[in-house]
Amino acid sequence: MHGSPAPTTIIPSELLLTAYRAGVFPMADHRDDPEVFWVEPRERAVFPLEDFRVSKSLRKTIRQDRFRVTCDADFAATIAACAEPREAFAESWISHRIEASYLALHHAGHAHSFECWQADDGGDGEERCRLVGGLYGVAFDRVFCGESMFSRVPDASKVALAWLVACMKSAGYRVLDCQFMTDHLASLGAQAMPQKAYLEKVREARGTPDASLPQAWARYASVSASALSSEASEDGAEPPPSSGKLIAQSFTKTS
Repeated sequence: MHGSPAPTTIIPSELLLTAYRAGVFPMADHRDDPEVFWVEPRERAVFPLEDFRVSKSLRKTIRQDRFRVTCDADFAATIAACAEPREAFAESWISHRIEASYLALHHAGHAHSFECWQADDGGDGEERCRLVGGLYGVAFDRVFCGESMFSRVPDASKVALAWLVACMKSAGYRVLDCQFMTDHLASLGAQAMPQKAYLEKVREARGTPDASLPQAWARYASVSASALSSEASEDGAEPPPSSGKLIAQSFTKTS
């Protein structure tokens, strides 16, 4: 008789958090790789939160609420989408073991996702929302380390990132790490710095933020709910701005 497959051995959450505080994170060679290797970049890409660049077209997309943006609504689907094959990469570094490990970290409250949803009738006349973009990462102290993002329609991942930055600023976070510099990240305002300087920023960001990222997101989401409620009322009062408008306004002075 054949025994059932051995369960995936996850990386303990405490080990992951210890590694992140030391500026180290795991990767794998391919999706089915049972092993991980630990990466300590010589140079880090970091977003100065006050210098996040939002183009006019992206600001318009955010203001118009073209996507319904959520936080931690479907972490599992977000990380699975990030692990899907892409044209630029033959193999995903997000192995099944890494995926399972971050799911456990999410359940422990230290990994979060921002998702973008879009209405889609699926061709059968029944409207539903489908996941079209998002990102996930690791939160500790007042630091968020972005791990990966994906986009199935234009601007979806950028909108998720803009919401993340706005929520981080609102919640009192100080460091947004995006690990490796790319031209795309540079165009949004990311800056490269030596690992030593990055670790100093991490040390300076010790402490508890004013709110968690889900709590910061909920503040913006409640604004949207208030706007819808006001629109439905008959008292003639002007509805409050939508969450998308508030998100866009938060970048007006810095973009």
